[in-house]
Amino acid sequence: MIECFFDCSSPWTYLAFHNLLPMAAEIEEPIAWRPILVGGVFNAVNPSVYAMRDNPVPAKMAYMLKDLLDWSKAAGLAIVMPPKVFPVNSVKAMRGCIWVAQQDQAHPTLPPKFVPYTRAVFEAYWSREEDISQDVVLAGICQQVGIDPAAFAAGIGDAAVKRQLKTNTDEVIQRGGFGSPTLFVGNDMYFGNDRLGLVREAVLRRRG
Repeated sequence: MIECFFDCSSPWTYLAFHNLLPMAAEIEEPIAWRPILVGGVFNAVNPSVYAMRDNPVPAKMAYMLKDLLDWSKAAGLAIVMPPKVFPVNSVKAMRGCIWVAQQDQAHPTLPPKFVPYTRAVFEAYWSREEDISQDVVLAGICQQVGIDPAAFAAGIGDAAVKRQLKTNTDEVIQRGGFGSPTLFVGNDMYFGNDRLGLVREAVLRRRG
């Protein structure tokens, strides 16, 4: 199984989410999606991210933007960088990922909503520059994918959902992660959209 620890506030994670789905389907390997708060990871083990934002290297930033656009064109995605609100407080959206996944498990006979919801969050923020920290934006996303906004609002306030998001964030830190997306195949860790080829090889290698 491929584990993917992720936060929708990262454009590289949007790319990885988009690219991982068909890859995993091709090799018939399930994905365990593990929503996290990447800000909590940065605070705990990777504060250099904040230093880079405060004192960016112009040439490096210019190349990073070009690299992101190249990857987004290759994936067929429209990614706006930087969005109007950056960084964004993604806590409600990521609690939503956990709650929606729980609803899928609780109602296995209904069409699953996790992937449509998560994709819609990415699209809202990275393609339409909508502020996913806002309740009205999340309600619109819910309506878009067929989720009851009132049930969603109540669900993301549940103490168990909040604990699970913190537990996932603590776990990825404990396992050596420092950002989003962080992927695992067994105990082997891979970071970033551009490591998906290595993830694929690791899965096939473990099968012998």
